[in-house]
Amino acid sequence: MISRIDLRGSAFAPGSPEAGIDRDLLPRAELDVEAALEKVRPICEDVHHRGTAALIDYAHRFDGVTLDRIRVPAEAIARALEELDPAVRAALEESIRRARIVHREQRRTDKTVQVVPGGTVTERWVPVQRVGLYVPGGRSVYPSSVIMNVVPAQEAGVASMAVSSPPQADFGGLPHPTILAACALLGVDEVYAAGGAQAVAMFAYGTEECRPVNMVTGPGNIWVAAAKRLLKGRIGIDAEAGPTEIAILADSTADPVHVAADLISQAEHDPLAASVLVTDSEDLANAVEKELETQVAMTRHIEDRIVPALGGRQSGIVLVDSVDHGLAVVDAYGAEHLEIQTADAAAVAARVQNAGAIFVGPYAPVSLGDYAAGSNHVLPTGGCACHSSGLSVQTFLRGIHVVDYTREALAEVAGHVVTLAEAEDLPAHGAAVKARFDWKVPDGK
Repeated sequence: MISRIDLRGSAFAPGSPEAGIDRDLLPRAELDVEAALEKVRPICEDVHHRGTAALIDYAHRFDGVTLDRIRVPAEAIARALEELDPAVRAALEESIRRARIVHREQRRTDKTVQVVPGGTVTERWVPVQRVGLYVPGGRSVYPSSVIMNVVPAQEAGVASMAVSSPPQADFGGLPHPTILAACALLGVDEVYAAGGAQAVAMFAYGTEECRPVNMVTGPGNIWVAAAKRLLKGRIGIDAEAGPTEIAILADSTADPVHVAADLISQAEHDPLAASVLVTDSEDLANAVEKELETQVAMTRHIEDRIVPALGGRQSGIVLVDSVDHGLAVVDAYGAEHLEIQTADAAAVAARVQNAGAIFVGPYAPVSLGDYAAGSNHVLPTGGCACHSSGLSVQTFLRGIHVVDYTREALAEVAGHVVTLAEAEDLPAHGAAVKARFDWKVPDGK
């Protein structure tokens, strides 16, 4: 059901940036965003030129629904909340509450630094003015992704936000009602029934119904990722999210029942989902394989998601010589979700350098982070955790430097400015300073 990769005895240099790990040996899904670009380009251009009419055509072509408008009526959003299962409502409200606790503390404050008497630089943190938040709606429904997008944007102070999620034939061409209900709970009343690349293009270019946005965030399929890449620059993006992934670093102290359950929980997302166990215990590997056979047989989505995900080249059990070796492997892998199920898990987790989010010990499964830990579940995939972060309040903030110098403070450094301008053969730069002193500039120090 799941393959093995034996890295025991391979090159391993503790403390070095690469640690001698060959990343090409590690499991990874094949995701050719570049190839998808040429397929989404005409779709995005069509939306650019035809607006709502193009979106309606694509809803019929890709989603099998007939729409007369893309924006979801306010009464449909209100009705979704009224009809929401009370238990689901309570769970969503608790998820929102916990997410606010965490994200509210991420808000940065302006900082003024006095460089010299009369000369200050202030870094102001200003929210993006308008954002488009994408919520997937393919094989599963993700009201949790509404929360993970909206809460940090709200806590950042974003004034205008719109949510888009694919139309569903089973619900009259509207997004799933649980997604609409989550929007209602969060006070978001601008929601669109659009999915895929066409939704990203709608946000980027605007239509008769939707004003263009400054930034688009949220996970999606390869077509969403390709549209983000294509339109980046016109809009800001959070990341090009690929298939979801979990890596578990475990030793002989780990419970194979827990490990297998967590691998399966990620595999049920998508046939391209990655489930990776890194361990120095062959006994644990054997026990996990047995547990996978047992637990997979008792769940749903077996043939269409879980079996192909666990059996794909993106998943596997990686055998290593030690926990230190395993740390080097998971750092090279850079997992979206990384669980640490070892002895002294907190100390091991503190040494991790590359991960979207780290889950420490046997009672912090990824599922907790997906819904109710208070953390954000929109995280970098495909190894991007080595240079990128997950969605947070910072995603929606821009740092603006405000330079405030008096005449005296400028005079003190004017000579240096002129000297550097001349060194770069930009005399007009120096002249802009000289003009403020009747071309008489004190000697630089």
